[in-house]
Order: sequence, then structure tokens, then C-alpha cells
Amino acid sequence: MKKTYDYLIVGAGFAGSVLAERLAADLGKRVLVCDRRNHVGGNAYDHADAAGLLVHKYGPHIFHTNSAEIFAYLSRFTAWRAYEHRVLASVANQLLPIPINLDTINRLYGLRLTESEVAGFLARRAEAIATPRTSEEVVLSRVGRDLYEKFFRNYTRKQWGLDPSQLDAQVAARIPVRTNRDDRYFTDQFQSMPKQGFTRMFENMLDHDNIELALGADYRDLREEIHFGQLIYSGPIDEYFDFCFGRLPYRSLHFEHRTFDREWFQPVAVVNYPNEFDYTRVTEFKHLTGQRHTKTSVVYEYPRAEGDAYYPIPQPANAAVYAQYRELAQSVPEIHFVGRLGTYRYYNMDQVVGQALTLYKKLARAEAEEADGITPALGRSRVHDQSGRQSLLRSA
Repeated sequence: MKKTYDYLIVGAGFAGSVLAERLAADLGKRVLVCDRRNHVGGNAYDHADAAGLLVHKYGPHIFHTNSAEIFAYLSRFTAWRAYEHRVLASVANQLLPIPINLDTINRLYGLRLTESEVAGFLARRAEAIATPRTSEEVVLSRVGRDLYEKFFRNYTRKQWGLDPSQLDAQVAARIPVRTNRDDRYFTDQFQSMPKQGFTRMFENMLDHDNIELALGADYRDLREEIHFGQLIYSGPIDEYFDFCFGRLPYRSLHFEHRTFDREWFQPVAVVNYPNEFDYTRVTEFKHLTGQRHTKTSVVYEYPRAEGDAYYPIPQPANAAVYAQYRELAQSVPEIHFVGRLGTYRYYNMDQVVGQALTLYKKLARAEAEEADGITPALGRSRVHDQSGRQSLLRSA
């Protein structure tokens, strides 16, 4: 006899895990969470390597947010280690602070500008572009050609496989330029790392009697074995609909982990290499975790065109294709698309948590309306078995 669940959740990363916990703990729903990978945590998964060092398998994940609600929610499942992220960039045979700040300018050009002077220095070099439409134009309008060439252009080409002139303005808009000496990469109110790692936080989140896990499993196989009411999907939206409007392009990554028989490898957690080498950055994990060890582990990050989907590529043509998938998704109200891949958006971790909490509140409202005899906006839940591009699936 097939098991029955209120929700099948595809993906055990932030979006899926938050929704599973809320639906199970707050609404008492029976939830099955599946993931193709054999672990929880999605790309934030961390683990002890052969040397006993806690490393992030899929590159560095640093938690930061300005939302007290999101921070308080995650604090139910982890204690925190205070951590402010700092990044250096290898430019002109120096390791310089990035985002660009007063010290970056002074050390790069051998100057002694003050805070009041550096704004004028940048303004004289900035290009007059009233409405920047590309990442190149955003940077040129802020810092001018020389800093653009030294810090941004080649890094972007490696990271995205595209020139900044081919990318939406939103990519570069994420990177600030500072006229003071603040060398923190983020300025959010809450900046911390889970004290025992991200994986332990996810395990605590999913530790509920109403939640079952199916790891190393594809939902398309599971659907033949279970009944379920609604589907929450955090995988690639184009894949769900069998690529009927074409494939949405993503940028992938390859990670090369190394362990060195010395205490430290570099002065900060992340060093960017915009101009040298095929890799974009090197991360040393002990800076992030606070772990003490005689050895140290790092990861070299190589962008790739093929492989697991990591970053949606922000270009107008891609947004137009996604809009077709989004419209199709809206026609199936019992299927909810979340996360970077499900909504084709370049979200930070806290933004994915916020999106998941928002969807949970929407589902809870619909539940309450149905209990009061009001037809919910989401439509009534049906037990179904997802078998095709647009079909809502029937139970066998």
C-alpha cells in the first residue's frame, strides 16, 4: 500500500527544509523531502574532510541578513559564531581589500587620500552614464575604466563566461564601493556562521516526526510509490516542464579541495584572483569556522559552462524564457516553485529563507480559509502523482 503525504518537497536545501519544518511543526502536515544528493543542506552542505577539518563541499557559504525574523527563525536550530567576512583581491602584485574602499585606492596608487578626498578621486574617473543598463556600465559609472579593468572585467569573464557588457546591471549592482576603510564584505546587521556547521543546522530543522527524508532519490521515481497532496519544487523549473520552452542557462562550478600541512594558508577566508589563473577565488575554511588545527584546508573555485546548476545567468533573453515557465507554473496551483532554480533568481541564503517563509504563510492562510469553509486562493489540495509536463497528476 502506498504511503500518503500532505506534501512532497523536492530539494533538501534552504527552501525545502524551511518549508518542511514549518509545515510539519506548525501545521502538523506529513511531509516527504527528497533530494538527488545523498545529504541535506543543498549547496550549503558542510562536512569533516579526511584531516578532520570542517569544509564546505560546494564552496563558501557565509550567512548574513538584515532580517531579524529570518535570523530568529534559524536561531531555533543552531547556535552561532560571530563572523564578519573579509575578502582580498590579488591585483598588481598586492592583496587589496574588495569591495573597493579607501585602503584599496591608497595602496593601489600609492596615495594618502582621506575619506573626504576619495569620493572626488572616484568621481573624476567615473564615466557619465545616466542610466547604467549593463554590469560594465554600472562599474564604469562608479569607479572608471582603470579600476574596472583591474578588479572587475576579467573576474566577471571567468565567473560568468561573458563580458560585463553582456550582463544585466543587477550583477555589478550587488557589489558596493566605499569611501571609508570598512573592509567587511557585507554590512548586514546579522553576520554569523552556524556554530556546528550548516549541515547540523539542517539536521536539526528536519528532525521532526512528521518529516521523512528520501536522500539520493529522484522525485520522478518516488511519485510512482506514494500519494501526495501538494508539491513544493526547488529544482530547475525548466527541467520540471521538460524544457518545453528551451533550457534556461546556468553557470556551474568545479571545486578543487586541498589540505596543507601548515596552520594557515592565506590572511583572510577568501582571496579573489581576477586576472591570474583559471580559478576565481581560494577559500580557507578555518577563517569561517574558527576551528583550531595544525593543518588547513582550502578550495579552489573554477567556473564552468557545464555541470550542476549554480547561478542563473541574468540576461534579458533568459528572463523572457523564464517568464514563459513562470506563466505555465501559475496554471498549476498545487505545485509551488521556490529557490534559485525554481524561480531563476540569484538569491542569497537569507533571501531563500525569506521566500520559503512567505510561501509557508500563504499555505497556512489557505489552510485556515479552507477550515473556515472559504475556498482558498490556492485551490483545494488533491492527492496526485506528477507524471508529465503540465498535468496535475492523479493518484494511482
